Amino acid sequence: MMRISLRFGRPGPEPGIIYARAVDGRELPVVDVTNPAFALAMSDAEQAALVEGFARQQQPFDVLPARLRRLVMRFFLRGSVLARGIRGARGTFLRGMDTYLFKLGPEHLGPAYPRPRARAKAIDRRIAAALPAMAIRLRLQDMAQLLADALGPALAARPEAPLRLVSIAGGPAMDAINALLLVRRAQPGALARRDVQIDVLDLDEDGPAFGARALAALAAPGAPLQGVRATLRPVRYDWTDTGLLQAVLEGARAAGAVAAGSSEGGLFEYGSDDEIVANLACMRDAAPPGYVMVGSVTRADELTRRLHAQSGAALRPRGLAVFEALAARAGWRTARAIPRPFSDHVALVRSQATF
Repeated sequence: MMRISLRFGRPGPEPGIIYARAVDGRELPVVDVTNPAFALAMSDAEQAALVEGFARQQQPFDVLPARLRRLVMRFFLRGSVLARGIRGARGTFLRGMDTYLFKLGPEHLGPAYPRPRARAKAIDRRIAAALPAMAIRLRLQDMAQLLADALGPALAARPEAPLRLVSIAGGPAMDAINALLLVRRAQPGALARRDVQIDVLDLDEDGPAFGARALAALAAPGAPLQGVRATLRPVRYDWTDTGLLQAVLEGARAAGAVAAGSSEGGLFEYGSDDEIVANLACMRDAAPPGYVMVGSVTRADELTRRLHAQSGAALRPRGLAVFEALAARAGWRTARAIPRPFSDHVALVRSQATF
């Protein structure tokens, strides 16, 4: 495999890594799960051991009173870009670009700092190497693989049909972008003769802007998606009103597109029961035939509840069984599920469909 180093036409600091510029000016590595620099391999036994170790782990300064503990932790976490993102998520959600930094892994955090050629702080490397951050990296890999596996047969059967990927609350939509990378690796010609469009339905603007630049960098000469006619389109979307989702899906149907949807760390983890049912019902009625919806579902076990209490994010740890009952109300069933620490990753099909 050819090693390349692209940084918008200039050599990057790490061979084999492609870079794209974020809205704030930082040039960040583009996560590519087909690249060993980012791929995270973990057996079931290794995962179980990590979960067991994390469950036994005592949190720092637990013996201190809560107010003093917060002051001490703020001191030790000063200057941490990852901790800043976590603090910003209290009572709400981890923003797209803050989530993206966790996907870089401890080896690639340097460019996450605003200073040129900054080295990652030791505390951020420790956070990035811990189980919660590893779970976010595994979530991205699983989501991309579920999308790629679902798309493969349809792309092979319809070599010139356009491809539409719909990412709900997707931020940079790295799951959809990495699904393209996985498809390209498994079926080198599958994307060659078709137009590809990723619609990112999100209230955030910075995440999709970076995703568009990352996709362009990956499609540059010498890059893994060279020659693929792919664009990323931001659509400002509030999932409490499914009108825009319906319009996007009806457009994909009218175009005769192969299509799939995803929501990584989004709708199924933060949405209310009614919002999830409404969005799935919209997809059931408006999406093209063969549409698969991939998403992550927060687990309801004690380990997840403990982490949720520490982070303060507005996650809804409902668990897979409760989620599947919601999906069934909207006419969907689980075709595949991958259990991971803190979340399950699912591929949904319409109740009468086959994967």
